[in-house]
Amino acid sequence: MAKKYLMTPGPTPVPEDIRNEMAKPIIHHRTKEYQAIFKDVTDGLKKMFKTANDVYTFTSSGTGAMEASIVNVCSPGDKIIVVRGGKFGERFGDIAKAYGVDVIPLDVPWGSGPCPADIKDLLKANPGVKGVYTTLCETSTATVFDIKAIGEIVKATDALYVVDVISGLGADKFENDAWGVDIAICGSQKGLMIPPGLAFCSVSEKVWKAVEASSLPKFYFNFKKYKKSMAAIDTPFTSAITLVIGLKKALETLNAKGIDNVIAEHTAQANAFRDAAKAMGLGLLSKFPSNAVTAVNTPAGMDADALIKLLKTDYGVTFAGGQEQLKGKLFRAAHMGGIDKEHTIESIKALESALLKMGYNFKAGSGVEAATRILGE
Repeated sequence: MAKKYLMTPGPTPVPEDIRNEMAKPIIHHRTKEYQAIFKDVTDGLKKMFKTANDVYTFTSSGTGAMEASIVNVCSPGDKIIVVRGGKFGERFGDIAKAYGVDVIPLDVPWGSGPCPADIKDLLKANPGVKGVYTTLCETSTATVFDIKAIGEIVKATDALYVVDVISGLGADKFENDAWGVDIAICGSQKGLMIPPGLAFCSVSEKVWKAVEASSLPKFYFNFKKYKKSMAAIDTPFTSAITLVIGLKKALETLNAKGIDNVIAEHTAQANAFRDAAKAMGLGLLSKFPSNAVTAVNTPAGMDADALIKLLKTDYGVTFAGGQEQLKGKLFRAAHMGGIDKEHTIESIKALESALLKMGYNFKAGSGVEAATRILGE
């Protein structure tokens, strides 16, 4: 059977050794055996986030943790600033509105990043704002935001700083504590190399004053319940045992290599892919490209979705398409998690072949040549 290459920004490929761990007989979660695994996972996550804060693990997609970051700190009528530079920034606003929280939007052109000074102005104009919500990597536009610079502004106020690092963690640089992040949100199916189904929130001490004042309804995603269970190295509800076991193996691999070294590897893959795209005459959407994922504009007149379909059916390479107004205009290729040098080179080879088949004129082999200059033969 021909080898297939999953290049989507979640889920990403799950390495064989992690799959093997998850294939072992299941164990009971209310045992010392599982508690030892869960402790290792929690400690490993703290290293990935670069935090001394609690990190809570939910059985959910990343959106569940996004919801938790709102319902645990807000009350009806509270105001939050939301950076809307893509689909996932907009999702923060949608969740807040569903709970009666007022949203002060900072709209950013898709493919660009927020100006920290604009956030400073919004905070000054809206005293009492409960928090500033943004993303590290806006997956829909493959754009990385300047989280460090925004953090310098927010930490000088009473507002909480909430960052979605779901796709960026492990590919783009992120320093939870050094950058003043109060709640960081992540999911399992991207840089952490396991299937979808787990979500995480790092929670700073600054958050707890807001938690005590919050009157929004909450049950499953209640930080207080997770904090109480964490004292016993446990979770308040049934854990996704198999996923946690797989995560233990993934974190051992990532932390043994060193998170900065992991990021350097994905940075090289991202640079290689972007150089390949440019060598083929293709343009990038983002002005501030993330190392987790790259958004590439298709040539004028070419349907990006048709290209993606051809790549999957004829070459076994799966890219992601554009979302919302970008649908049919671009494809997105990931560089995170289990995606490695082989995935990058082979997907570029397939992209060249598919573009030629669809009638696009460029120098054949130019993309692979550009990529191998960075990644080697």
